[in-house]
Amino acid sequence: MRNYKHLRVSPTYFIVISLFYSTCLFAQQNNKQANSQNDFWEKVQFGGGIGLGFGSGYTDISLAPSAIYNFNQYVALGLGAQYKYLKQKDFYASHLYGASIIGLLNPIQEIQISAELEQLRVNVNLDGTRSNSQNFWNTALFIGAGYRSGYATVGARYNILSDRNSIYGSAFMPFVRVYF
Repeated sequence: MRNYKHLRVSPTYFIVISLFYSTCLFAQQNNKQANSQNDFWEKVQFGGGIGLGFGSGYTDISLAPSAIYNFNQYVALGLGAQYKYLKQKDFYASHLYGASIIGLLNPIQEIQISAELEQLRVNVNLDGTRSNSQNFWNTALFIGAGYRSGYATVGARYNILSDRNSIYGSAFMPFVRVYF
């Protein structure tokens, strides 16, 4: 049996070794945290729409930014904001603003199915009188499908909550959706 009494290990040696290993462990932990944050932003896509329409005494300007988070290649969920200004000369001016939640399902790469809940505040000022101005909330629930290629999806959606008082001219609407 060997005698190890002549080997003495100084406390400094233990401190240096402990610091070395703890630094390695913290570095690995910080790397995992940084990677998880990077993984989150790699799955986020930004997009939306911009619209401009001008005619004889008519103006239509809209801005609708949105962002989605891709849980995997099949499912994404996102939020959007919307602002729209409409004006018909000598008749009315309207401001619409609000938010939406969108869910996307891609059963195959080329097909996209969507459900979008939209809540808009509508402010309509009729020209010539303030007493006929209207302020109300409009809720829409769109179910849609489209063909997807690259960053863009072209399709149609249907507002299942549509009635004769809806702010939209029709319950059925085409769309172009782009996310980068």
